[in-house]
Amino acid sequence: MLGFRRSRHRLTTATAVFGLLVAGAAVQASAAAPAAAATPHRILFDNAHAETAGNADWIISTSQPDPLGQDSSPSAETDWTGALSSWGVALQKTGDYSLKTLPSGSSLAYGGSTATDLSNFDTLVLPEPNTLFTTAEKTAIMTFVKNGGGLFMVSDHTGADRNSDGEDAVEILNDLMTNNSVDSTDPFGFSIDTLSISSDYPSAISDSSNAVLHGSFGTVTKSLIASGTTATLKPADNSAVKGLLYRTGYSGNTGAFFATSTFGSGRVAFWGDSSPIDDGTGQSGNTLYDGWNDTGATNAALALNATEWLAGGSSGGGGGGGGGTCTAAQLLANPGFESGNTSWTATSGVITNSSSEAARTGSYKAWLNGYGSANTDTLSQSVTIPSGCAATLNFYLHVDTAETTTSTAYDTLRAQVLNSSGTVLSTLATYSNLNAASGYTLRSVDLSSYAGQTVTVKFTGTEGSTLQTSFVLDDTALNVS
Repeated sequence: MLGFRRSRHRLTTATAVFGLLVAGAAVQASAAAPAAAATPHRILFDNAHAETAGNADWIISTSQPDPLGQDSSPSAETDWTGALSSWGVALQKTGDYSLKTLPSGSSLAYGGSTATDLSNFDTLVLPEPNTLFTTAEKTAIMTFVKNGGGLFMVSDHTGADRNSDGEDAVEILNDLMTNNSVDSTDPFGFSIDTLSISSDYPSAISDSSNAVLHGSFGTVTKSLIASGTTATLKPADNSAVKGLLYRTGYSGNTGAFFATSTFGSGRVAFWGDSSPIDDGTGQSGNTLYDGWNDTGATNAALALNATEWLAGGSSGGGGGGGGGTCTAAQLLANPGFESGNTSWTATSGVITNSSSEAARTGSYKAWLNGYGSANTDTLSQSVTIPSGCAATLNFYLHVDTAETTTSTAYDTLRAQVLNSSGTVLSTLATYSNLNAASGYTLRSVDLSSYAGQTVTVKFTGTEGSTLQTSFVLDDTALNVS
């Protein structure tokens, strides 16, 4: 609909506006339920993408898919064979985890009937994959995370092509995030840098409430780079992204060595080197490095705390956090606007079934601005987020504009959180005419820090005085888990 100038008389239905959703309103079940938190937490380590090529040995055990086949009650890292055995044994000894490995020759899938299907797990660990994921695998991974799964991505330095197939972990993981059928618009809010950093001890940020840095497995102060890379953060694309450890001399959006984010109902962690997870023991013939026990770092605590956070077993975490006692639910009433002007407070004409802008699903959507004249539209709903929950606001956004600039944001849409007095607590994300694209894009912002509060989710569209920009929202959800 590029260049469409919207008439103010666009409604085909009445535009009565109802009051805010009061605390205690009926909760609707999510159409895409998050992966259920399980005790023990179910973790799948990938070994189907050349994770043992060359000198790599990124497995928890040679017994696959079940490491218990090698030793059913391991007490030391050498009871299981693999450079990640320390990681696996430490989790196994807690009694809170069920661990499996996706063997070489297998494929990642979601929603199937096999024992290693992602629907049977809470977290997927990708320890420096060295072959590209297939189209179907990328769809499976992204859908798994969107529906509540945890994703742990471990990269290595640029050029670490261990099987000489022309692809390294940097390229493979960036390809996963930018070339998939679920969301290729920077869904996690970061990209992996094409760098080869020889050595460093990245330091943790100061955040005493962060469950990855201060979890049940200990306090994280430093990590290790022994030929690795970093990530560039893009909070404008996903406000939940957060750097937790940084390369020396870096901060903010550059040089993030360990970062977390959310996508849909799921959680994501990134680590820029495989050396920190290497325990120095493995299969014969491999040249390994004991980063797990490096005395200048706290890599074990970082790996284990992050695994716990990804599996939903702790509060706090990357962009906020939830707890393992939360009941998974979708909290917004009338999330797809198909009941018209109910449960939302909106500017006249925003919730509409006008055919001039297509809904993503059904007939109704929320259409803010699009007049080609100075205008402000709003859309809001009040909701109570239960204590102890991780909370993620998802919505599909289509931006249609007649603006031709590629550098100036003339028209904007802000996603904000307000308290009961109407005070803005946070601007979660801002979109503009520069985000114009065909079709709808899934956007996700983290609301976990508002657990235990009644807040108002508000969208405010502001349009300039000449060319139109339409911000069209559909299929919203506020998922807690």
